[in-house]
Amino acid sequence: MPTHPAIAENLSQLLAFPAAILPRISRASCYPAADVTSAGPVDLSVNIGALRLRNPIIAASGTFGYGLEFAHLIDLNAIGSFVTKGLSLNPIQGSPAPRLCHTPSGMLNAVGLQNVGVRAFVTEKLPVLRKYVTPVLVNIFGYSPEEYAEVIRILEDAPGVAGYELNISCPNVKQGGIQFGSDPAMVSQVVGVARQSAASRPLWVKLSPLVTDIRVIAKAAEEAGADGLTVANTYPAMSIDVKAGRSRLGCPTGGLSGPAIRPITVRLVWEAAKAVRIPIIGLGGVETVDDVLEYLSVGATAVQVGTASFVAPRAVGEIAEELGRHVVGHNIKNIKELTEVLVPKLD
Repeated sequence: MPTHPAIAENLSQLLAFPAAILPRISRASCYPAADVTSAGPVDLSVNIGALRLRNPIIAASGTFGYGLEFAHLIDLNAIGSFVTKGLSLNPIQGSPAPRLCHTPSGMLNAVGLQNVGVRAFVTEKLPVLRKYVTPVLVNIFGYSPEEYAEVIRILEDAPGVAGYELNISCPNVKQGGIQFGSDPAMVSQVVGVARQSAASRPLWVKLSPLVTDIRVIAKAAEEAGADGLTVANTYPAMSIDVKAGRSRLGCPTGGLSGPAIRPITVRLVWEAAKAVRIPIIGLGGVETVDDVLEYLSVGATAVQVGTASFVAPRAVGEIAEELGRHVVGHNIKNIKELTEVLVPKLD
């Protein structure tokens, strides 16, 4: 399947990145190369609300296209799930190039939420996605509560969608441009409206890291009807080319992702998990099984793989396979047993 021009542009930029930020999954594994099949069945499945995933490894929104772009690189049916790039009510062209630049242990992106719009997704992308058994979640965003609700309403009539992930890091144009996810009252409002529209499917909420207390925001989303929380989105940042006298991106600022943010996000997951009863999906700098286990140890039920998929397109599949070998190598039959022994004594 041909790669979308914008995705091809992004990949070409990332392939030129320094080797220092390439995912560690490309290095030799430190775990026993056990044969999962011969060792017997291993249950890696996890439940996120009513949604059951074959394993806790999910391809993150914004780094996996619509999923179809990676179908020739990995077995989409072998991963837990994937979340499409964000969909809006109408198509968005996105930000000017360059949209990506490397930073120490990470990258900046300013894609600008480019997407085909929800109606084109339903008619052009979703029919092909229906042939896969892996649950497909759709990331959605809007600039008013009504836009979120309308995007979901259109998707509710389309078969093949397993659930929704709300991006609440967008500015609310009706209230001066403040982000929905920065204020508990607005979180409650937009999640509540989305919950009413998402009558038949699970609803995850992708939280912003730019909050005073992640626990308050997480609780507001839970009480408004969220079935799960993705913690967290990218961190606003910037990089300046002082010789050229301009930003290294086409926009002044972008979103920081990659291994540099993992320690910060691990703390956010830990705090959110103590505040709510719904499942947490950890997102930020996952490159190896060790990274997955770190998130699970502080309360995450699953993880999303983001930047690693840009640099090493097979990353999400390789991490899922390695997790199975790790469980077998420790004579554990399911991921729940592994999670129980991981929990550190931190309090």
